[in-house]
Amino acid sequence: MAGSIGWTEPTTAGHTAAGDAWGRGSGQSTAYALAFTRTPGFQTPSEFPENPSQSSRLPAPFRKHVRPKKQHEIRRLGELVKKLSDLTGCTQVVDVGSGQGHLSRFMSLGLGLKVKSIEGDQRLVERAQHLDQELLQTLKKEEKRNPQVVHIPSRCSPHHVVRWVDPRTLCEELLLPLENSPQGEARLLLTGLHACGDLSVTMLRHFSCCPEVVALASVGCCYMKLSDPGGYPLSQWVAALPGYELSYRLREGACHALEEYAERLQKAGPGLRTHCYRAALEMVIRRAQPELRRPGVQGIPRVHELKIEEYVQRGLQRVGLDPQLPLNLAALQAHQAQENRVVAFFSLALLLAPLVETLILLDRLLYLQEQGFHSELLPIFSPELSPRNLVLVATKRPLGQAFSVLETEDS
Repeated sequence: MAGSIGWTEPTTAGHTAAGDAWGRGSGQSTAYALAFTRTPGFQTPSEFPENPSQSSRLPAPFRKHVRPKKQHEIRRLGELVKKLSDLTGCTQVVDVGSGQGHLSRFMSLGLGLKVKSIEGDQRLVERAQHLDQELLQTLKKEEKRNPQVVHIPSRCSPHHVVRWVDPRTLCEELLLPLENSPQGEARLLLTGLHACGDLSVTMLRHFSCCPEVVALASVGCCYMKLSDPGGYPLSQWVAALPGYELSYRLREGACHALEEYAERLQKAGPGLRTHCYRAALEMVIRRAQPELRRPGVQGIPRVHELKIEEYVQRGLQRVGLDPQLPLNLAALQAHQAQENRVVAFFSLALLLAPLVETLILLDRLLYLQEQGFHSELLPIFSPELSPRNLVLVATKRPLGQAFSVLETEDS
């Protein structure tokens, strides 16, 4: 099956294309030879042929308030979920970690699916409900102007629920059918677009132990937020591997955008000095407050226009430390002189990113297969637009060649 990974060992198809993003010959490295392909097995015309911020393949009303990357993601994952729902006879889709509801909105109002959206942040849910109403008004106006083109037989907004999904227990709300669901046995499909950390693992556990959940389509991210233990490893096979442990740094590196960084390397622009500045900031933080590990430093704009001491002062303020701490300017300048070496070190570490992500996703795939479920990993997003582009698809009855339908583009 083109571009998919199923019951066999990881395929090497497409690795030449993945390697070429890093330059000549890099696709022959051991890391790329072992990693799952991230190149979709389909070719389509450009999705953004005229306007780089407007997808030509997503209806205009669904593009409002949505960035290009997200437009591509909700269209591709939404269409896959629709096909999977039809193949498995699902009565309801549950979007876990739905955020502002862009995916849920497209699946329900664009594709006609019955959707429950679960999100733990009250503010995001309120925003999603506001956008639902705004879109409904837009669709009604368009339907009046052109009813034959716009009309959707059953137009129902997503049902939004504010609920924090605890990774340690089953979430009953996630399993409850909607009031307007068809009578009879509920058949649920769980999906999540870049469900963060343990949330993707929680979806796998609900799928495996709840008979009413018959299908799964999960795109994970934020691997560094996985619980240890609990979030990795899940499968017996990976747990039995010698040296299976993955450090925080390795899991964090697996979340970086390789294609975008390769382009930055080729341009060799001043923005690359961010790595050197961030390393210097880390050293200052460790001297000032050694117990502060992995501080979350929000992005500092226009780094290339700052002196290294200015960057450090702004970074200290963002992690709650005194920005006026005395700084050793000579030491900072010595760090800056190592800028090229820092970039080289970061690039070498990033070469392992596809392999680390492969091990994490292989662990999830095997966890499901060890229980007798049918599962595939499909690269459905363009990696240039969406680096975390592998969706884990699982069903409780075999689909056979029907799996190939899931990764094709709609006309």
